[in-house]
Amino acid sequence: MLNKVMLIGRLTRDPEVRFLPSGVQVTNLTIAVNRRYKDKSGEWREESYFFDIESYGKLAERVGSQLSKGYQILIEGSLRQDRWESSSGEKRSKVKIVADRIALLGKPGDRNAKSTSTEEDLDIPLEDFESDEDVPF
Repeated sequence: MLNKVMLIGRLTRDPEVRFLPSGVQVTNLTIAVNRRYKDKSGEWREESYFFDIESYGKLAERVGSQLSKGYQILIEGSLRQDRWESSSGEKRSKVKIVADRIALLGKPGDRNAKSTSTEEDLDIPLEDFESDEDVPF
């Protein structure tokens, strides 16, 4: 089976940092991803989608200290579905992305943000990221 996600988007708010009881840092982000397309009449339309991202450990530390609202980033990770029961007994679920890699593509106000990237273009080098084995679940 394959569970892989790659998205490019902009942070909608500053990263939120918290710590697990084990001391591992967790950083949560939300990104907006735009989709541009032509409708049936030939007019251009744009839609925005919002995705919740979670990172752990060293990646979470770097993301929490180096990124802020408006930054354009590339996320590579996997989908995870959280399930719980509400206080009224209703079953709930939410899908989020657990980041394996996050790369900075542009800062707020950058008109010429990169849409593609190579390792040397990035402020956060890819080789510094953790593997899936470091995620605490």
